[in-house]
Amino acid sequence: MEHGAMREYHGEYKVAGGKLVVVDTDVVGGKLSRVSVNGDFFLEPDEALYDINAALEGLDAETSHGELAAAIRRELRPDAQLFGFSPEAIATAVRRALGKASGFADHQWEIIGPTPLPTAMHVAMDEVLTREVGAGLRNPTLRFWEWESPSVVIGSFQSMRNEVDADAVLRHGVSVVRRMSGGGAMFMEHGNAITYSLYLPQSLVDGLSFADSYPFLDDWVMEGLKKLGISAWYQPLNDIATDIGKIGGAAQKRLSNGGMLHHVTMSYDIDADKMLEILRIGREKLSDKGIKSAKKRVDPLRRQTGLTREEIIQVLSETFRERYQAVDGTLTQAELTTAQALVEEKFGTDEWLYRVP
Repeated sequence: MEHGAMREYHGEYKVAGGKLVVVDTDVVGGKLSRVSVNGDFFLEPDEALYDINAALEGLDAETSHGELAAAIRRELRPDAQLFGFSPEAIATAVRRALGKASGFADHQWEIIGPTPLPTAMHVAMDEVLTREVGAGLRNPTLRFWEWESPSVVIGSFQSMRNEVDADAVLRHGVSVVRRMSGGGAMFMEHGNAITYSLYLPQSLVDGLSFADSYPFLDDWVMEGLKKLGISAWYQPLNDIATDIGKIGGAAQKRLSNGGMLHHVTMSYDIDADKMLEILRIGREKLSDKGIKSAKKRVDPLRRQTGLTREEIIQVLSETFRERYQAVDGTLTQAELTTAQALVEEKFGTDEWLYRVP
């Protein structure tokens, strides 16, 4: 709303498991003015709210999330108690008000259902779609993977020699590709896992630590799993676990153009014996898991739900659709062509695959 040289800004942030924080402010001469923090949170004493507003008053509208939170902490009186929110939550609401941060509801989301592609095309497509979202050429998107052949996808920084048994790869006819995100190796055969990628603007995770961004981006997954009768949680940094075992892992990559990739693989019905032949999973890898066998690290969703893989994907997809008003999307011919070129130039080359020997 225009008021001469002033504009009124409004931002909201719902703390996960907490309360709603709302910020209304004007910006005058590039500075925050007439700041009002409000919401359904609890705060003691009442006067601490004036401290919070005063801390933000006059700050540059370009102030970073961390600096906003620090300014609030400096002004809060020693006896102030914040219930259901935090200085970081207020900072996120400020950034959203100013258009520096965004929420799921600020975007039109698309869902691309399972589409069979060579595995090298899948990892190339991750880069193509992440770049498009960062450049504003595509809506933020959820894409489910499907496989044409048995594959291992290793993390960007993993060693081929240390992670994969070359003889077993040849014996089982497994293709190996390297993705652009970090994290561990993924063993996948047709129908044995559920993998999805989220392509989003980094504004969605503005102010969140890397550790906090994982459960934040997968909160819809936890809701979907709950509908399936599975109580799951994040085991830092990037494991999705249940009472009877790990069911998945996540990885991320942030690009300089503002795009971000977040992807997850959850086991449905993995052949643990074959996986252990192909992947080198040593004791050190398991040392902080409290278990002795890698077999126990992968607990198939099939056994926990009794549902088909397709039924589980349907529940997860519908949960995302209902929660974020997502619409159906598709891969364009231009995207497929660009991804194929990227396979030939990068993801399908020995130079990329063996960049860490």
